[in-house]
Amino acid sequence: MSSTYTRESAAEGVESALKLLEGRWKLVILFHLFGGHVLRFSDLERSIEGISQKMLIQQLRQMEADGIVRRIVHHQVPPKVEYCLTDWGQALCPALDALLGWASQRDRAAAASESPPGRVA
Repeated sequence: MSSTYTRESAAEGVESALKLLEGRWKLVILFHLFGGHVLRFSDLERSIEGISQKMLIQQLRQMEADGIVRRIVHHQVPPKVEYCLTDWGQALCPALDALLGWASQRDRAAAASESPPGRVA
């Protein structure tokens, strides 16, 4: 932990960051947009199994208001709306990658403990 944070300010900062990402679908949406992907609304809807159109709209609007996602409207007929991450949203990638690595350590440890004696997972 950086010396510029106290335990209290670090806890507040993490809580604030998690509020930006709370919701069942936000992280899933982010992973679809990482890497500079620009996706139409319909492509996002098709690629995220189980999400309703209403929920996708709500989550995208919240992330747009928070400066994580950019909404691009092409004025044409029929209307075309695309979504991509802002630079700030894209900057989440290393943090979430680290979180995935951390979680996979637990999965590997659990798999190793379930291995039969004498076998290494």
